[in-house]
Amino acid sequence: MAKKTALVKIPDEVILSKIYFIRGKKVVLDRDLAELYGVETRRLNEQVRRNPKRFPPDFMFQLKPAELEVLMSQFATSSWGGMRKLPFVFTEHGILMLSSVLNSDRSIDVNLEIMRVFNRVRELIIDNTELRQAIEKLDRKSENHSKNIEVLFQYFDDLERKKKKLELQKKRKYIGYKVSKVKKK
Repeated sequence: MAKKTALVKIPDEVILSKIYFIRGKKVVLDRDLAELYGVETRRLNEQVRRNPKRFPPDFMFQLKPAELEVLMSQFATSSWGGMRKLPFVFTEHGILMLSSVLNSDRSIDVNLEIMRVFNRVRELIIDNTELRQAIEKLDRKSENHSKNIEVLFQYFDDLERKKKKLELQKKRKYIGYKVSKVKKK
């Protein structure tokens, strides 16, 4: 009988901390994936190189030096020493494809965990988008109300000015000819 291994459970926070936003895509570094899968980075990349058709550019790409520099600057202490090659990064689809080339129970379990986290992130983004849109709608309404209130105050100010002008005209002394009523005989 085959030995059943325990399901690998990686905390969501650990996986989330390894997701980066590069070139407009959510990606995970090859070294982080290798760590999660419990394999060496070079072995992971070896399997990728052996299966190039499974990893088109929208599934996996290699970082440019400038991108790596920006990524490294995000860490206060660097443990990036000894790197000879620019790392590969994998999109969500690339990570799914990795499970087909890394044929172990651990890689399957880890992939399931990663996919669940990606789905939760996607749901959070959608929820936040809906919330942002609702806030913007309220903001537009309040902006419209503010404009209406401003127009009302302007109208009241105009009425007040007209009232003061009329009061001043009533208090003025009339200059010039006074028309007297001539009695008819």
